[in-house]
Amino acid sequence: MRHSELWTRLRDEFGPTYAVTLAQDHYVTALGNRTAQEALADGIPPRQIWEALCEDLGVPTERRLGREPKRRS
Repeated sequence: MRHSELWTRLRDEFGPTYAVTLAQDHYVTALGNRTAQEALADGIPPRQIWEALCEDLGVPTERRLGREPKRRS
């Protein structure tokens, strides 16, 4: 997972405004009591950050892979 995909999933799941606030202010025990932004700066892989946030915030398993792409008609 790239950084951009992490941000896309955060925005899709939590909305564009709350995603930024969450990444800046929500400390996650599984990330060593870091925020998502601190974890990224410390070199923790984006996938590990996403999975830790999902666990911590109770994101259902079926939504953890992101939105399904829109199908063409």
